[in-house]
Amino acid sequence: MPKVLVPLAQGCEEIESASIIDILRRAGIEVVSAGLDAHPVRASRGMMLLPDTTLDAALRHDYDMVVLPGGQPGTNNLKADARILDLLKRMAQNGKYVAAICAAPSVLAAAGLLDGRKATCYPTCLDDFPRVNLQTAAVVEDGKLITSRGPGTAMDFALVLVERLAGRPKRMEVEAGLVR
Repeated sequence: MPKVLVPLAQGCEEIESASIIDILRRAGIEVVSAGLDAHPVRASRGMMLLPDTTLDAALRHDYDMVVLPGGQPGTNNLKADARILDLLKRMAQNGKYVAAICAAPSVLAAAGLLDGRKATCYPTCLDDFPRVNLQTAAVVEDGKLITSRGPGTAMDFALVLVERLAGRPKRMEVEAGLVR
């Protein structure tokens, strides 16, 4: 069974965090949500999220994919965490999936993973990274890098993640259950 890490930073985006975790779990994918510290996470609109574990504990295990929710100041908190940047680099070097939505593709760019690569994001979030081949599609894939635009594309993003990890039939099954 594939295993996915979803780091949750203070100020992350609620819709994105919940959609990613929920839809991947509906597909039978093991998802570990990890707070950057041992505290509950207050998301960008004030919703409280209780991560499964801390990032330090989560980093003792291997993952097939790491998915970064966006939101502010959540994205800045992820970008400022050396453990996250190191993890992203290791995942990419090992040919594992790295995914981010909304403002979080800027964390991938800060880790040096988007130079010359196709990506999308919340408008203007990659403006400081001119080497990114910026796209406007809801979900953009470039090899094992997957990015998406924002809260409104979170469900599409999560379904693409399901398809990459568990196959098209599983994606179709999960999507049918969502009554889209």
